[in-house]
Amino acid sequence: MWKEYSISFARKNRASSISIMSAALIASMLLSLLCSFFYNMWVYDVESVILEEGDWQGRIVGELSEDDMNLIRSFANVEKVVINESALDLYFNEPSRIYQDMTLMSEKLGLEKDQVSYNYQLLSMYFIRIPGDDKPRMNFPFYVAITLIVCFSLILVIHNSFAVSMNARVRQLGILASIGATPQQIRTCLIQEAAVLCALPIAGGGLVGIGISCGLLRMMNMLAAQMTGRHDVAFRYHPLIFLVTVIVSALTVLISAWIPARKLAKLTPLEAIRGAGEMQLKRKKYSPVLSMLFGIEGELAGNALKAQKKALRTSTLSLTLSFFGFTIMMCFFKLSNISTDYTYFARYQNVWDVMAAVHDVRIEDFDLIEVVQDAAKEQGASSSVVYQKALAAARVPESEISDELYALGGPEAVAGERVTVTAQRADGDSLAEESYLIQAPVVIMDDNGFREYCEQIGLVPRLDGAVIINRVWDSINSNFRYPEYVPYVKENRDSTILQDIEIPVLGYTEQEPVLREEYDDYTLVHVIPLSLWKNIAGKIGQDTAIESDVYIRVLTDRNTSCMQGDESDEQERQITSLNQTGETLLQLNRIEETLTRIIGLKYAVEIENRVQEKITNDQLILGYQIVIGVFCALLAIIGIANVFSYTLGFIRQRRRECARYLSVGMTPDGLKKMFRIEMLVIAGRPVLITLPVTVLVVSFMIKASYLNPVEFWAQAPYAPIMVFIMAIFGAVALAYGIGGRRILRDSLVEALRNEAVM
Repeated sequence: MWKEYSISFARKNRASSISIMSAALIASMLLSLLCSFFYNMWVYDVESVILEEGDWQGRIVGELSEDDMNLIRSFANVEKVVINESALDLYFNEPSRIYQDMTLMSEKLGLEKDQVSYNYQLLSMYFIRIPGDDKPRMNFPFYVAITLIVCFSLILVIHNSFAVSMNARVRQLGILASIGATPQQIRTCLIQEAAVLCALPIAGGGLVGIGISCGLLRMMNMLAAQMTGRHDVAFRYHPLIFLVTVIVSALTVLISAWIPARKLAKLTPLEAIRGAGEMQLKRKKYSPVLSMLFGIEGELAGNALKAQKKALRTSTLSLTLSFFGFTIMMCFFKLSNISTDYTYFARYQNVWDVMAAVHDVRIEDFDLIEVVQDAAKEQGASSSVVYQKALAAARVPESEISDELYALGGPEAVAGERVTVTAQRADGDSLAEESYLIQAPVVIMDDNGFREYCEQIGLVPRLDGAVIINRVWDSINSNFRYPEYVPYVKENRDSTILQDIEIPVLGYTEQEPVLREEYDDYTLVHVIPLSLWKNIAGKIGQDTAIESDVYIRVLTDRNTSCMQGDESDEQERQITSLNQTGETLLQLNRIEETLTRIIGLKYAVEIENRVQEKITNDQLILGYQIVIGVFCALLAIIGIANVFSYTLGFIRQRRRECARYLSVGMTPDGLKKMFRIEMLVIAGRPVLITLPVTVLVVSFMIKASYLNPVEFWAQAPYAPIMVFIMAIFGAVALAYGIGGRRILRDSLVEALRNEAVM
């Protein structure tokens, strides 16, 4: 009986049924999309860990005898043992028991604690936490948290759809209760109705979500095709994922239906017949703003919105969160892009085109300097420099500190603990002049590159001394974004003391070498030629922290000058446009291939080029924007679905309301105006709430990054934000257009009559 009654009601009330089915379809689609997408991200993370770390689960390091090997193989949980140089890689049938088995093995073999290790990252991907793994593994908890948040939001949406449908026949349920229907039977009837309406939408939404997930992953692969250090995300799907999706969707729908069903079942027959469960309009509420702006129609629209504020709470929250998340995301990435371009790409646009890092070699032992430079020149390079970095300490007498630095408070005021004062003794009893021991990064350049640097700063090229970059950041009167510098030392000494070795000084300058390097702000950088370094390396090399890599910086003929800032912004835009056509990129790729072929035969080398780096960075940011944008769109869809549910589900009640208005003299145009006002309020409220908060948050981010506000607001992402706003307004307008047309199309006289039991 109850099943036939539910089916009969669903057939005769298509508007509310469509609303419920649409909500269930959207819920299933979103949950299927999330489950499928997160499963593929999990598979990708597992593959990345295996490619980077290996697929071993446990590892034992050290010399083991054949008896020890047999003991390890005797464990029933050990699937296989692989000998890997001086280590044993272990694989287990049940990885969840790995810690107990490995602990028992180490006890029987008498191993030290540092001889046993685990592939923590891989095991964590299989939800196995090993004691001693102190790193947060947040991927899976993040996936679960997002899914639960979406489920909760969807419950609110679908709950509203069911509440509308159930409240529409509260009198019918009251009559049924008055003739003997129990609360349990009423709840069963309503739950059966939910099952009948939502079975097909749940299955269909699951399939649609799978298709969207597959398309999203393909888009990510296309955007990240040029990124190094990654592999394609191959779409995979497991039957268990579909089962989980169906179960989660079904539970979401059932909970959504159970909440209003439980509430209605508690009504007494008299309350139900009188319509106590229906949502009533608030006649005593007053909307001064809407009344002032739009007259009586605005007053009526505000009254209707206040009467249904609980039903619209989900849409307001979802649309507000989605719009806020989208605007903050777009502003954050634009701010990050401006900052990255300012501090990296624009700053180094005339500094490097190709960079090579040759691993584990000293520059004095690197025997391919001339070969590399000749090969780069043949491929169109205008300049190539080979260099290595080291960290040393320079001793500077107190009297040699510049007056400008003392005016700021001395080295301690700007550098804090980066410099220390040491007492230099001439003999055992007397003290010589106090000196500052200052960090002094050393840049060791090949002889040709050093000569080129000397010419750039106006010095006579020589290979028997150092050039000192004589500047220190004025951190008191400037910030890191727009730094100002003062001289560090007086420029009246012809030698410097580096690690207690006296070295001639060829000159002082504030101009850095044209290299892709950043130096600490409170250091005294020394640039020396390779010939000089070969003479002093044996004396100071053991006490100097020398980096293990040799770097090769290559510039192409596109640079009219090797000095930073020579090209205008317009020229850089033209160069960027040229790069995007592939012309310059092809040239840099040829240089990259040539250097790889020459250096790779003898040394381990990594090479990158500026154009590809910029393209990769842009694609990475675009990928992040798409992923985060999808989640913002999901939130927006939840809110819009709630609006559709509200407008389509309350057609019966709004029809009776509109009939009353028409009966007292309101015209159909007045009703349309009232609906438009409601639409503007529903869609505009999230915008009005979000924009001021967004401006405050973005202003704080701009201030924290020391960026010029005018520079950001001139490039702010107005277009995508406006598109998002128009999409929200368009969706809400569509929902109200469909609902309003149905209301005005039907006979309004019939709406004033009392309902009969169906």
